[in-house]
Amino acid sequence: MPNVMIRRNPQGQLTFYIAKKDQEEIVLALEHDGPERWGGEVSLADGSSYYLEPLPAPPKLPITLRAKRGGG
Repeated sequence: MPNVMIRRNPQGQLTFYIAKKDQEEIVLALEHDGPERWGGEVSLADGSSYYLEPLPAPPKLPITLRAKRGGG
């Protein structure tokens, strides 16, 4: 499970930085993105996906979390 950093870029898009790969991708979809739950399956612009354990509320960004590699 790699450590990833999630932040907003100057255009307001969520970005997903994978430190181990020195790779940054735009987040296309986030399974849970509401005031009561945030996280779950994350789809990235390169076609890959990861899973973030859902948090009870949206975090203050930037944030570093552990992510599991998804099926895509």
